[in-house]
Amino acid sequence: MVYLALIVYVTRTSLQVTQRERPMTLVEISRPDFDVEIDIAYATADNFTGTPVYARAGAYLHADAAAALSEAIRLAAVLGLRFRIFDALRPTEAQWALWAHTPDPDFLADPRRGSPHSRGVAVDLTLIDENGRDLDMGTGFDAFTPLSHHGHPEIASDAQRNRHILMGIMTTAGWDFYRNEWWHYQLFNAREYDLIGDADLPEPMMPPGAKNGESA
Repeated sequence: MVYLALIVYVTRTSLQVTQRERPMTLVEISRPDFDVEIDIAYATADNFTGTPVYARAGAYLHADAAAALSEAIRLAAVLGLRFRIFDALRPTEAQWALWAHTPDPDFLADPRRGSPHSRGVAVDLTLIDENGRDLDMGTGFDAFTPLSHHGHPEIASDAQRNRHILMGIMTTAGWDFYRNEWWHYQLFNAREYDLIGDADLPEPMMPPGAKNGESA
């Protein structure tokens, strides 16, 4: 597939972790190249912090992850389903902001280690039907509760089935899952990719003054 929105850049942000300095390629996830609905939760107040984290809603993935998403889109379409994307690339500054609000390692990656989202190789998403309605997954996105865990016995059978469909599509397309979050998928070798800060993007997603570090 030829991506019309390739963005090639060299990482240049100074981070508090060691990363390899090598060219990275990001793909903007947007229609018509990707038949998905974009609903970036952290660009709104409808997220667990109760306030927008991003100043601009952007959806980017590393080219390797974008290829895997394209395959997932193809597999979902066979079932008459599509995806709603809640989050994709998450600049390192955003990970620090989320961690400062809720430093819960069961649901958030410690920014000192780096999140797969901040490497451009993770995506938060759900399935929608032909009418654009979200399939019932038993909880909403970013519900920091054991009910969000895969296989939780208190989730109704229909929602369990929908989670299994989502997992089947994503894992068949080459994604790994995270057991605590039904919505989160990432590439298996996520830590091989460089961390990405807001300054590395073609257009900032974070508000002015956003920082990496404990004082973020």
